[in-house]
Amino acid sequence: MNTNDPVRLMLVDDQELVRAGFAMVLDSTDDITVVAQAGDGEEALALLEDTAVDVVLMDVRMPRLDGIEATRRAVAAHPGLRVVVLTTFDLDESVTAAIAAGASGFLLKDVAPQALIEAVRTVRRGDSVIDPVSTRRLLRATAPLLAEPEPADAPSAATPPSAALTELTPREREVLVLMGKGLTNSEIASDLFLSEATVKTHIGHVLAKTGSRGRVQAVALAFRTGLVS
Repeated sequence: MNTNDPVRLMLVDDQELVRAGFAMVLDSTDDITVVAQAGDGEEALALLEDTAVDVVLMDVRMPRLDGIEATRRAVAAHPGLRVVVLTTFDLDESVTAAIAAGASGFLLKDVAPQALIEAVRTVRRGDSVIDPVSTRRLLRATAPLLAEPEPADAPSAATPPSAALTELTPREREVLVLMGKGLTNSEIASDLFLSEATVKTHIGHVLAKTGSRGRVQAVALAFRTGLVS
């Protein structure tokens, strides 16, 4: 897909009025097109088999198949897909599980219309859609959960989370710590006396070396390993 083409968006929520409201906002732009809507995870997965989608806005709690499992299956089947989970509460522990399942971030359902539009544009570019203030609140509230060991049957159980950090340079670890504290790229640049372009390069290396799909997964890893507390 050409980056100048409209973002192809799917809305997944069991409340038809919520989907209609989001669709009205997003379809009002020239660069975002709602190409599909689903009322639960199973319907979303079925639609993804036949519909080209770039970004999915996925509700967490839905009948038949919830947003967490739907996200896990969707990103596994469609590696280029970006999923943003929708939640009513910004301190919902389900958000952490969704991020672990491969989501790129989260939005509150009461997000302002312009913020929703910008979030979709941002995540399509491959960046996180979580603002620093919300990140701080989420990570403070879920730090105990993030610190718990992975289940014995988890796919990554054979590789301890801390092993994912061994390839990071000292500077990349510094950047990851500041990411974990909720700093923006410009704030990290100021703190470390670097250019924003250099910070973006370091973040790219952090994501690649830790196998993180996005900024939020990398931060969750930093909390889980104790690099950030």
